[in-house]
Amino acid sequence: MAKGRGGFPGGGMPGNMNQLMKQAQKMQAQLEEQQAEIESMEFEASAGGGVVTVAVNGKKEVTKVEIDPDAVDPDDVEMLQDLILAAVNEALNSCEQETKAKMSAITGGLGGGLF
Repeated sequence: MAKGRGGFPGGGMPGNMNQLMKQAQKMQAQLEEQQAEIESMEFEASAGGGVVTVAVNGKKEVTKVEIDPDAVDPDDVEMLQDLILAAVNEALNSCEQETKAKMSAITGGLGGGLF
């Protein structure tokens, strides 16, 4: 039997495993850094031509809702509700797309549905 082939004794596998672990730790640090950056970002979206504006942060929390007083029609509350929903969903979608783009740049698409 030739020494140094297969298995651990003299085969170099521990070195490869150490390198893999270092790469994984580096990727983990980069992911954490990007996540912190995303959480500090704000994503804003409008609906109804700017009648309703909503902002969310990277934690997907609504941080601001602005409504043009002219949009408040007591006879058409449903329209205002729809505008708010549209603006919130668009802001959250922007946050999600930015998160996926930043994480994919690090993981090369390995994250799947994790983010």
